[in-house]
Amino acid sequence: MSNHYVVTGAGPVGWTVATQLADRGDRVRLLTRSGSGPEHPAIERRRVDVSTPCALDPHLDGAAAVFHCTHGSAYSAAAWRRELPATEAAVLDAAGRAGAVVVFPESLYSYGPVDGPITEATPRTATTGKLGVRADLLRARERSATPTVSVAASDFFGPQVITAHGGERLVATLLAGRRIRVMGSLDQPHSFTYVPDLAAAMIAAADRPAVWNSVLHAPTGPAPTQRQLVQAHADAAGITDPKVGTLPVWSLRALATVHGPTRELAEMLYQFERPFVLDSTRSEHLLDLTPTPLPEAAAASVAWWRDRNATRTAVGSGGGQR
Repeated sequence: MSNHYVVTGAGPVGWTVATQLADRGDRVRLLTRSGSGPEHPAIERRRVDVSTPCALDPHLDGAAAVFHCTHGSAYSAAAWRRELPATEAAVLDAAGRAGAVVVFPESLYSYGPVDGPITEATPRTATTGKLGVRADLLRARERSATPTVSVAASDFFGPQVITAHGGERLVATLLAGRRIRVMGSLDQPHSFTYVPDLAAAMIAAADRPAVWNSVLHAPTGPAPTQRQLVQAHADAAGITDPKVGTLPVWSLRALATVHGPTRELAEMLYQFERPFVLDSTRSEHLLDLTPTPLPEAAAASVAWWRDRNATRTAVGSGGGQR
């Protein structure tokens, strides 16, 4: 296979995929509307709107795979329905013309509420809201003539993860000494996926034609409770007795009746009120990967946030970028 890859989007997943590819010696072309992304001699950053039909064609020549890591302009079913199907269709068409496989990061939304661990064989039958949009996208990938791999993960945490339950709501709040408030229960098991493990699985899947045209699960460790996830990051940060509580579910549901963004969050409460466990055993075997242990992952996450905070403080005080 060619060692030239294209990554769309420079959020936590796109950034991490591009960096891992570059660090192993591959050539990476990173496409974003702004031209942003990691600075690396093996990463070429280009300004491209990948949602525009045929805009990708000049950038895919010789690419072995496209890692499509863009997301909607807003966290809402309406925005996703309006934007994502057309963008994915444009990417699939362009990759097909270039002879490249498309690898997608995927959520667990398409499974909907389930009882017991979620495996690769669990039916993806969600029909409403954001859950239904994700299920429809997966069906469109199945119908595409272009080979695809979708690698599903649970809620993210780790370096580069900011707007997430395991991002600024947890680590930034913890480091600032403020009380962390989580959705749902503190003591029900809930799987969290370390973003570098998701990126590694996406890269491994791209390199293995035998797993193409399937849905895999990112290597994800045993599901901690949200209390245990907070404690793991507190231990990594050397913080004793972290302050932690919950957002009352009844208040979220009440606010959701009149506030759109809260409504979009409330749609996902089922994941946090009872056990929500991702089983990645089969995919780990297929990809020859294992999840990063939680203490190691939490330590890397805390280190990244501390470095980020220090950089922002230096810039804000006139110290300049390092």
